[in-house]
Amino acid sequence: MDVFAGFHGHVLAAVQQLKHDGVVPQEASIDGITLEPPKDASHGDLATNAAMVLAKVAGKAPRELADRIVPLLASNPFIDKVEIAGPGFINLTLAHAFWPSVLRMVLEQGESYGRSAIGKGEAVNIEYVSANPTGPMHVGHTRGAVYGDALANLLAFTGHAVTREYYINDAGAQVDVLARSAYLRYREALGEDIGEIPEGLYPGDYLKGVGQTLAAEHGDELLAMPEAKWLPIVRGAALKAMLALIEDDLLALGIRHDVFFSERSLSAGSRDEIAETINDLKARGLIYKGRLPPPKGKVDEDWEDREQLLFRSTQFGDDSDRPLVKSDGSYAYFASDIAYHRDKFKRGFKSMIDVFGADHSGHVRRLKAAVAALTEGNAKLDIKICQLVRLFRGGEPVKMSKRAGTFVTLREVVDEVGPGPVRFMMLYRKNDAPLDFDFAKVTEQSRDNPVFYVQYAHARASSVLRNVREAFPDLDLGERALAEADLSLLKDEGETALIKRIAQFPRLVEAAAEAHEPHRIGFYLYDLAGDFHGLWNRGKDLPQLRFIYESDRELTRARVALVAATKRVLALGLGILGVNAMHELH
Repeated sequence: MDVFAGFHGHVLAAVQQLKHDGVVPQEASIDGITLEPPKDASHGDLATNAAMVLAKVAGKAPRELADRIVPLLASNPFIDKVEIAGPGFINLTLAHAFWPSVLRMVLEQGESYGRSAIGKGEAVNIEYVSANPTGPMHVGHTRGAVYGDALANLLAFTGHAVTREYYINDAGAQVDVLARSAYLRYREALGEDIGEIPEGLYPGDYLKGVGQTLAAEHGDELLAMPEAKWLPIVRGAALKAMLALIEDDLLALGIRHDVFFSERSLSAGSRDEIAETINDLKARGLIYKGRLPPPKGKVDEDWEDREQLLFRSTQFGDDSDRPLVKSDGSYAYFASDIAYHRDKFKRGFKSMIDVFGADHSGHVRRLKAAVAALTEGNAKLDIKICQLVRLFRGGEPVKMSKRAGTFVTLREVVDEVGPGPVRFMMLYRKNDAPLDFDFAKVTEQSRDNPVFYVQYAHARASSVLRNVREAFPDLDLGERALAEADLSLLKDEGETALIKRIAQFPRLVEAAAEAHEPHRIGFYLYDLAGDFHGLWNRGKDLPQLRFIYESDRELTRARVALVAATKRVLALGLGILGVNAMHELH
């Protein structure tokens, strides 16, 4: 149950009555009418702009129209007070009798609470991670991996049919560099002293295993082959090993993809999808031969001073037309990107989300232009940029990894602090803001560590339920049984504030899904945990507010219902973030 949606319907019913009475014209649009919590909680529980939206078309001052709306809203038995504020906003304070019904709904719905059908089963493709398959994932990949996975959870929770996809960049020059690096380790596995790793090759120890596997399978036969012959053999073995390594790294974070899509597959074999895509755009007059002017005030690695094949990207909002073929005749990376998104569209995805690192921010306009052109506006592409992660240990920067050679790996971070803290903290900032990750901070047991603070709330709630079983062994602690408790006994302002916070969850989930912002869930959980901890602490000072009140079974039952509902919402929110809720903290 979304509290706000229910009362929004009541506001619209009041507007309909004004239309019936001739106060507002029948044709007046209600699209802009909102009902939201006011910024200042002292102004009530909800605020609507209905009078402001309809005043002009009704030919009345907003406050005058608000005066007509107020008595219609006040007729609702669950609305305690209706007031006009400022130029014509209407603030609603809900009756105390309403809030127990919210708590009862949470307990009756259980795991379904907050779930939504706003997605209407729409097929959504989320492409995330897509790190070059040239080594283990580093901490920079971690943020995009966690963000993409949490967004997929969030959209699935709100009724979308989500496909989680990884785009394997296995067609570029970097995979040949990988093969040459693995070949060097192959020679090392055969007993050769390879010395220092040459500049331009991958230096990490993670390739030693690939070299040993090649030596075991091929002996020294690759040494006698020219590069043109051994390169594809070594490349295939190295790619297979690197993808297995990446999948294992992702699994450590609880991330599984539905589809691994090979870039090489677009132009390998009997069918060249990149050529088909270019021909498609040619047929629509969107490809031409021309010369691009040099970029002004910036360096563009794609710019070449020559006549070349160009996509009319500027017709779709880009700041420059884009080349599709390199001077050596091979496809530009952008051409593969266009073909890949065309493939997604042909697979039935009219809604696509790409999660990119900060180094790909310059690709946003061109890709959006390509999707608009290819689909003739029938698909939407949202590109989310995940900004950089800076690692610290007790305030000091962390820079090096022995395993990778030049960077800190995802696995090193997960192995040290655990997947839950990594996921939560990577989501405790909006994706487009830089993030500082301090190893000491995320293991600190204090309010300043959000993941501990939220997990501690869930563990405390679990502890209360365990203790209740000892005090009242015959009390049924199932959620549906607790929903039958006399919840009107919850009269303390702290109890009501906690219920109000719980009531926000469905609306917050929908808003986060529509904005593609899973970090909102993390912020909400921190606030929910704060309300719960605050109530717990008051119970330490005021025995009559304790959750377990041994002299009053019914009051205990009602308070335990509140604890169970809080625990449920904490677990649901953590689940969306992909974090396992803790029942005990050690």
